[in-house]
Amino acid sequence: MRTIPVYDPRGVVEAAPLAISPRVKKLEGLRLGLLDNTKWNASKLLRGVRDRLAQKHAFGAVNYYRKESFAAAASPELIGKIAAENDLVITAVGD
Repeated sequence: MRTIPVYDPRGVVEAAPLAISPRVKKLEGLRLGLLDNTKWNASKLLRGVRDRLAQKHAFGAVNYYRKESFAAAASPELIGKIAAENDLVITAVGD
């Protein structure tokens, strides 16, 4: 009887757990960041979310950002800029 090696493609991820950010109590006056991953419908989806939220909440500012490619992580510089300029962020895949 022959055997065939089978490899597990899942691999192993070793990472320290991170604490979840506390929930905000209210959205009024907060700076909202929207991060577009550049997929075909991400911009449309984010604009719709923004418009629906803006009907109920008066944000202090709404800032829009785009990653360079949906296939790559956002650059550390972009992440730093988003963190510095916003109180909360929504991102969308939009496929």
